[in-house]
Amino acid sequence: MFHILHRSEQQKAAIATVEFEGEQYDTGISFFVGDLEPGQGPGMHKHPYCETCIVHSGQVEATIDGQRVVVGPGDIIVIEPETPHRFIAIGEERLVAVSGSTL
Repeated sequence: MFHILHRSEQQKAAIATVEFEGEQYDTGISFFVGDLEPGQGPGMHKHPYCETCIVHSGQVEATIDGQRVVVGPGDIIVIEPETPHRFIAIGEERLVAVSGSTL
């Protein structure tokens, strides 16, 4: 068995162009694709699961457990469960990043 979710069927969120929750497909993974203008990003939050993000283009300023970091294309951030974090797109270019987690 397999599933194909065409673009018109994919869910979107406030800061995500794609939001995929895999539980209903028994995949054990969820992810979202962010495509943000400079200045956009979520406020401080945390999750009960590990979150892994890869930046495809642009730059992001993240505050993770009180530490400020700046990352760019090709960089990967791994955030442990229950770790407070926030991020914002910075610079001139749009931020395109994929964040995922296992269930």
